[in-house]
Amino acid sequence: MSPDAAGSGAGPVDLAAALRTAATVLAAAGVPSPRADAELLAAHLLGVSRGRVRALAITGADAPAGLEDLVGERARRIPLQHLTGNASFRTVELAVGPGVFVPRPETESVVQVALDRLRAAGLSTPRVADLGTGSGAIAAAVAAEVPGAIVVAVERSELALAWAQRNLAGTGVELVAGDFRSALAGREGTFDVVITNPPYVPPDAVPVDPEVAEHDPPEALYGGERGGLEHPAAAAVAAAAALRPGGFLVMEHAEQQGPGVERILAQAGFTGIAGHPDLTGRRRATSGVLPGGRTPEATPTTSNGETRA
Repeated sequence: MSPDAAGSGAGPVDLAAALRTAATVLAAAGVPSPRADAELLAAHLLGVSRGRVRALAITGADAPAGLEDLVGERARRIPLQHLTGNASFRTVELAVGPGVFVPRPETESVVQVALDRLRAAGLSTPRVADLGTGSGAIAAAVAAEVPGAIVVAVERSELALAWAQRNLAGTGVELVAGDFRSALAGREGTFDVVITNPPYVPPDAVPVDPEVAEHDPPEALYGGERGGLEHPAAAAVAAAAALRPGGFLVMEHAEQQGPGVERILAQAGFTGIAGHPDLTGRRRATSGVLPGGRTPEATPTTSNGETRA
C-alpha cells in the first residue's frame, strides 16, 4: 500500500482509497478475490459486516488502523481466515487458524447431500457421524440444521481437536479423539448417516494455492497411496462398520477421483452409489447405501449417476 495508507502513522486515510489500494496490492500478489478480501479485512478490524464497509466507504469514513498490515500479510498469501480468525460455513461461524484445515464452500454441498437424505428418511433423532471433523465444520452445521440429531465427530489431530473443541462447545456434538478407523469401535451398526471429507490429495500433487500448500496441515490434505485414495478407502470401511442397514454415506473427493471412489465404496459393500456436483457443477462427492433396511426415495439422478442440480 502507499506510504500514507492506513497503519503508516501518517494520519487518517479515506476508506474508499485504502480499499482501492489494498485491492491493487492483493491483485498483484495473485490473491483470487482481492477486492472482497480487502473489504473483509476492513470489516474484521471495524467489527462490522462487509456490506457496512461498503456503505462506510461511500460516506467518506476513515480506514481502520492496521489495515495496511493485514493487507501485507494477505499479500504474503496467509489465508484470509487465519487473519480474521474465523470462517463461515453454511449457517455457522467457526474459529480457525494454524493447525486446522480451513473449511471450503464445496464441502457445504456435501453436507446438503446428507441433509437431503435425512429429510427424506424422516427420522426424529437421526444419528450422524462426521469422520475426520477437522475444525468441526460438518458436525456443527448438521447439529445446527437438524434439530434432534445425535451427532458424533471424530478427529485424531491434537491441533485440529483444539479448534473442534472450541467450535463444538455448546452444540451438543460429541467429539471423539482418535483415528476414524477405530474411534467408533463399540458403536457398529448404530448410525443413520456418515459424512466424511477425508484427506484425498495424491501424494505427488502439491496444491497450487499457497494458502493450501503452505498453511493447511499436510495430514488433512494428502490421502496416502493409491493416488490419494488410501484414506478415503479406510473411511469407507469405517463408515460401513458404523452404519446400520440402509444407512447412508457421503464422501467428498477431488473431481477426477469419482470413478476411484465409486470402486472403494463398492468394495466396502455399498450399493446405490451416485455422484454429486458442487455449486460449480463439478463432481466433488460420492454417496452409497449400506444394503438392508428401509431406503428412502432416492434423489433423481442423470443417466451417468450424477445428482441433478
